[in-house]
Amino acid sequence: MIVLANDDTTEIASIPGEHDDLWIRTDQLEQATRWELRPEGVCRGDLCVPLLGDQNTELVRTRDDGAWLKYSSFADRLGQQYVAADGVWSFGMVPETRRATLESGMAPDFEVTDRRGETFRLSDLRGKKVLVVTWASW
Repeated sequence: MIVLANDDTTEIASIPGEHDDLWIRTDQLEQATRWELRPEGVCRGDLCVPLLGDQNTELVRTRDDGAWLKYSSFADRLGQQYVAADGVWSFGMVPETRRATLESGMAPDFEVTDRRGETFRLSDLRGKKVLVVTWASW
């Protein structure tokens, strides 16, 4: 399986026969999604989502080859958008992360190459008012 998340591409192991749900082995979880399984729940930095009662048995499975998290169901609970096709799972931003960006009024940092081939980062203009105009041919 291939996971596209957080601007990264990660190839992960999969549970044989599980094609409708994405199960990620917990030792690959942080690399693939930036989430990790901790005693207090599934966490990403300071943000933790506790797994209570039945949620623990529904989302976490222990097998001979390790512990697995049913990430597609976890993403559903978070409201994280995703699409899956032909063994590739692509995930959008976690809504809580997106909300913080929108509330702060700060655009995420990005970089582009200008016509002269020089790299430009939005952070190069920190402290100045900036209007970002984008265009695409499609």
